[in-house]
Amino acid sequence: MSDDHELAARLARRAGERLVELREESAAEPRALGDAGDAAAHQLLVEALAQERPADPVLSEHGVAGPERVAGERVWIVDPLDGTREFTEPGRADWAVHVALAERHEVIASAVALPAQGVVLDTGAPPKQPTRAIERPRIAVSRSRPPEFVTAIAAEIGADLVPMGSAGAKITAVVLGEVDAYLHGGGQYEWDSAAPVGIARAAGLHTSRLDGTELVYDRPDPWLPDLLVCRRELAVDLLAALSDRIEGSR
Repeated sequence: MSDDHELAARLARRAGERLVELREESAAEPRALGDAGDAAAHQLLVEALAQERPADPVLSEHGVAGPERVAGERVWIVDPLDGTREFTEPGRADWAVHVALAERHEVIASAVALPAQGVVLDTGAPPKQPTRAIERPRIAVSRSRPPEFVTAIAAEIGADLVPMGSAGAKITAVVLGEVDAYLHGGGQYEWDSAAPVGIARAAGLHTSRLDGTELVYDRPDPWLPDLLVCRRELAVDLLAALSDRIEGSR
């Protein structure tokens, strides 16, 4: 039996390759292409996990597959297509496939494929962090609706905003050193962040809620209100700025 790190990476890569094929072959309009890609990648992941890890349930935006899910026990948390909008736009590469395994409320193995970039990151061999100094921090934000609080935080610490697509693309951009931080305050589901957060943690980055408390996965309710992923040398300044805003809003 392959280890869980290798399995996550292999399945993320396979699902990503399937999505690239669909994207290249399909003449469907964007909505139909996005739906077809999401369904195809979901089916591939669920069927593969049922074969290779039949005792483990699977949690995704499509619901739960396999055995009954018990919060805190082993569960695969997957997002078959993170960034559907970007997937349907020709030439865009900021979309991803997420495959994560959580147990005792922590991500213990995960992988993120960036199929249009030919990249797969995983917790078995996480990327080494850059050693360059941060002269002016770069913060990844939504390309269509940057949150106002992030704009204010960026102004306070002297950072630049870098618009990007999916949550997975933003977090992996921090892992790869393309940006220095990603803050999200509008709420997401566990499958939106579990896999990339697992890799960020394995790579030695700071990961937390916006108030500095731990990110907890595999809960009965898969909704996560907010998160912060950043280089460790930025964490103190970001958390201090966030704390001031949280206190000021009370």
